[in-house]
Amino acid sequence: MHDFRYVGTKLFCEDVAVEALAEKFGTPLYIYSQHTLTDHFRKLDASLASLDHLICFAMKANSNLSVMRVLANLGSGFDVVSAGELERVIVAGGDPRKCVFAGVAKSEGEIEFALQRGIYCFNVESEPEIARINRVATRLKKIAPIAVRVNPNVEAGTHAKITTGTYENKFGIAFENIEGIYARAARLKHIRLRGLQMHIGSQLTEVAPYEMAVKKVLPLIQKLAAKHRLEFFSPGGGLGIVYNPALASGQAAWWKSPAARGILTPASYAARLLPLLKPLNLKILIEPGRFIVGNAGILVTRVEYVKRTGKKNFVIVDAAMNDLIRPAFYDAYHEIVPLRKRAGAMIASDVVGGICESGDYFCKDRPLPKVGEGDLLALLSAGAYGFVMASNYNARPFAAEVLVHGRRAAAARERQAVEKIWEDEKIVAWLK
Repeated sequence: MHDFRYVGTKLFCEDVAVEALAEKFGTPLYIYSQHTLTDHFRKLDASLASLDHLICFAMKANSNLSVMRVLANLGSGFDVVSAGELERVIVAGGDPRKCVFAGVAKSEGEIEFALQRGIYCFNVESEPEIARINRVATRLKKIAPIAVRVNPNVEAGTHAKITTGTYENKFGIAFENIEGIYARAARLKHIRLRGLQMHIGSQLTEVAPYEMAVKKVLPLIQKLAAKHRLEFFSPGGGLGIVYNPALASGQAAWWKSPAARGILTPASYAARLLPLLKPLNLKILIEPGRFIVGNAGILVTRVEYVKRTGKKNFVIVDAAMNDLIRPAFYDAYHEIVPLRKRAGAMIASDVVGGICESGDYFCKDRPLPKVGEGDLLALLSAGAYGFVMASNYNARPFAAEVLVHGRRAAAARERQAVEKIWEDEKIVAWLK
């Protein structure tokens, strides 16, 4: 469920007209619904209520401080992949003691920073990383809590660039090597074996791959928990959302009869996994990102030109791949709708940005209503891996971000001034 809908002919976010926000804050503009964030978190949390559990929001999906504060206020932990992300957690009011630190390239400085702030656990990706964490912890006279990320070699059936659970990927440690690694790590005086973690991929819309991976790992976690007194097991994150269609004819149709269409929901996830996880009698951590925030955000853009060639109808907008790279990077689908609903024939259109790259597009040959210069469009389901992956390519400033709560709306990030793009640069002395 999400809170973007048409009221009459106008698109609203909760109780605020999106067009009014575009007029006030300009475009391109990211808009987030606080109610959608809260609703998604609470539904997932409730589905796991029978377990001792902790949801660690994967902030790589969206690290806006206001978004994170909403989740921290709901009791969320956070999944971080850098010291910078951990610092953002602290600034946003999150608790480092409810954070897990993932990633394959943790530096000594990052490990020290996390240990000094009482991180709940490091999700370890290699044996050399265990040695490094032990070395830093020894120097600091601390005990470092770790969980090894097991690679179960399960094909998740997702996009090649976001699959993580096979031996072709850089993530995790091979299933058959885990017991030996735990045995060796147990002998290190400054390491505490706290749990076991896995993650098989992102944007999974079916429960079956999770169920398959958990079933494969269950005997291993049972053996490790008994031998090393582990505290938790994490089946990871990667819970997907429906991008197509996120909005149809003004209705939130993607949530209608999800079970009948095989869509992953909190209820279907819990129904299949809880019977497997409960007998472990361990704390269960999950690390969702997109599932919570993906459908909670949109990107609003203004039409600059409509360019018709012999073969194409190009709708050229003021947003571009530097604002939302997913279509260019993954060929990802985002539903595109006008802020004012309109009748009439649909026109096969390419919606493109102004970046000097042929890959700078949001859709190709998509049937869209007829639009013209100055019209406003919304790219739906843009709350995850949207602004957080933005860049200043072509010296384009970062877009503004707005949070909506009922009838209230406020800037969660001001639009970047163009001169801020190069404020940390300088012309070297010999060129003066």
